[in-house]
Amino acid sequence: MSNHPHSSADLRSASHPAKVRAGKQRLGWSLALLAFANLIYALDINIVFVALPEIGRGLGFSGQSLQWVVSAYTVFCGGFLLLGGRAADLFGQRRMFVFALILYALSSLLGGLAWSPVAIIIARAIQGIGGALLFPATLSLINRLFEEGPRRNRALAVWGGAGASGLTLGSLLGGVLTNAFGWEAVFYVNVLLAGIAVLGALFIIPADRSGRGGSGFDLPGALTVTGGATLLVFVLVQGPEAGWGSAEIVVCAALAVLLLAAFALIEKRSPAPLMPFRLLRHRSLTLAMSITFIYMGTFGALPYFLTVLFQDVHGFTALQTGLAFIVPSLAIAAGTQLGERLASRVHTRATLLLGFGIGIVGTAIIPLGAYIGSSYLSIVPGIVVSGVGQGIVWTAMWIAASAGISQQEQGIASGMASTALNIGNAIGLALLIAAANSGVRGLSGEKLIEAIASGGRTAFYLAAAGLVLGMLATLALPRKR
Repeated sequence: MSNHPHSSADLRSASHPAKVRAGKQRLGWSLALLAFANLIYALDINIVFVALPEIGRGLGFSGQSLQWVVSAYTVFCGGFLLLGGRAADLFGQRRMFVFALILYALSSLLGGLAWSPVAIIIARAIQGIGGALLFPATLSLINRLFEEGPRRNRALAVWGGAGASGLTLGSLLGGVLTNAFGWEAVFYVNVLLAGIAVLGALFIIPADRSGRGGSGFDLPGALTVTGGATLLVFVLVQGPEAGWGSAEIVVCAALAVLLLAAFALIEKRSPAPLMPFRLLRHRSLTLAMSITFIYMGTFGALPYFLTVLFQDVHGFTALQTGLAFIVPSLAIAAGTQLGERLASRVHTRATLLLGFGIGIVGTAIIPLGAYIGSSYLSIVPGIVVSGVGQGIVWTAMWIAASAGISQQEQGIASGMASTALNIGNAIGLALLIAAANSGVRGLSGEKLIEAIASGGRTAFYLAAAGLVLGMLATLALPRKR
């Protein structure tokens, strides 16, 4: 009987490549699932827009109150993002990821079963909280599973591309489902998608690291910042509609300031702060927050004005509008992949500068197709060039936000950057809508359509000018590779 002294070592060395392959395969599946979750998050942003008229008729909304089907989601998502980011750090990123998806599924089910305006607004508010927990958990999982550098850049590009696809699918799916099955279907589809993601997470996403717990949770900080941020977003969203001098807006703005001031005092004294203020001394993160704020106040406002242009000026149906968004969404998805390659070869700073530069040019030429009688083809060059710029900046700004942040604080860093993103969208959209609508009062017929087109052109030019601020913020990023 002959024994081979190296047989055990040989077996171990032979099995090592198999383990490496299995590990890489699991990482690949994890990335696919996280990208799928981002697609669900992005899908829900647009899917309800197309169904709004049917929801209004079906549940008896007044014309003014119907906007709360959208605003309830925006307000609560913006208010809970910071809490969601810290919760991912303290209680576990996979745990919060699964919890957020379950919350998303249950609130979507409630939305589909809604029997009154109040019921569907509550469902949308809970959906917003689910989104606020899901987005930073997903982003921090990517930052945990993929080390800083080319691998993380690639993962963020795949994740961002899925989000861009979700925006298009939201418009298309919303039109198709509403026409075929009624408005309830735009909620029920989320139940199915979120359920699939929950099951996948339990089997694919690596378990949270040990040593986490809620013993150090800063409850007073969580209550004050969530209340203050929610009221602030409410003021920004509702201000243009209710009037900036109205009693409800003034009172809510004052309460928001008081709660956020209280949060700052609590955080200074807390032994386990919800948001460590020392992170604000992290140059890359602070500038990335400024860039996400500007991004969503400019690039993020474009779909609204494109929708108005397509439907109110060019007379597109809801389904035609969804189809029209395929081109810019493909351009954005291509830009996210280009952004990853550039960030891995040159530097995040140079990538952002290029992305903003391309975006400025593209956004500034969109108005060439924003006239009565102009064809869809006349707007395509602008939305394609602008979309590529958007995609490049989208990938690079999340790379900047995560650079140099410890694994234990990736969640709160994601929450801080995404809170700036959400507030930037509310402020940018409010300002651009006010500028675009300044000349439409009292008009009707052809003159009204001309004024809407003119206001849209103004909004596109102002967005292009706002992107210059993004370039200036980028110049302050460190040059070091």
